[in-house]
Amino acid sequence: MRFASLGSGSKGNATLIAGGDTLLMVDCGFTFKDTVSRLARLGVSPEQLDAILVTHEHADHASGVAALSRRYALPVFLTHGTAASGKIDGAHRQVKINAGDSFSIGEIDIRSIAVPHDAREPIQFRLSFAGQCLGILTDLGSITPHVIDAYRGCTSLLLEFNHDVELLNGGPYPVALKRRVAGDFGHLNNHQAAQFLSALDTQHLRLIAIAHISEQNNTEERVQAALASVSSEHNADIFIACQQQGFDWLGVQSGAASGSSASG
Repeated sequence: MRFASLGSGSKGNATLIAGGDTLLMVDCGFTFKDTVSRLARLGVSPEQLDAILVTHEHADHASGVAALSRRYALPVFLTHGTAASGKIDGAHRQVKINAGDSFSIGEIDIRSIAVPHDAREPIQFRLSFAGQCLGILTDLGSITPHVIDAYRGCTSLLLEFNHDVELLNGGPYPVALKRRVAGDFGHLNNHQAAQFLSALDTQHLRLIAIAHISEQNNTEERVQAALASVSSEHNADIFIACQQQGFDWLGVQSGAASGSSASG
């Protein structure tokens, strides 16, 4: 199994996951034209996709879903709450699921996981293929025991390090927006994300991709400093997704051995 990011941040998010002959997209927060261009950068044409999974209805995750689904006859898997938002109306076909459901698409097994975020019925995903397990965890404001339990044993993680508390508090956002971002149903700060890693059983964790970094309220240096505080607790390679380029294909390791180390 391998995965790649088309881009990650408040201006748009989309992630590709490939396992065997199955290719999935998690979220699509880019315009149709931009999505096709970003796919081409990764050597993928939209016709190769088997389905789109949607975490929630916010525009940076869902604005491009319906158009892509309609154009290429792709089923869209989403919660009843996300569907009720109306933001995915016009999709080729909606497959409604409940938070906590487990299902398969092609060769990839998927578990949907409820998370605390200010959306209609938000979920994140844990995807498995041939003994490899990728956890996708962004867009949540707090770490609950349920979330920790759901991501134990993953061999790779795509994890949100959204903001630095000091930069957010001193930044240009209006007070109400600062409260939303920092709240229990907003986004993870660097310390919360690092503490989440500390709480996991990370003996099988081989790769961490850092995602959804705020361009205004965070820096890679502050993310790295937060990671350094828990670096002795895992042997994972670290990669960082950016808004414009995301990151290229990364192989999801088994739990047995780590691949080569890199970052950027």
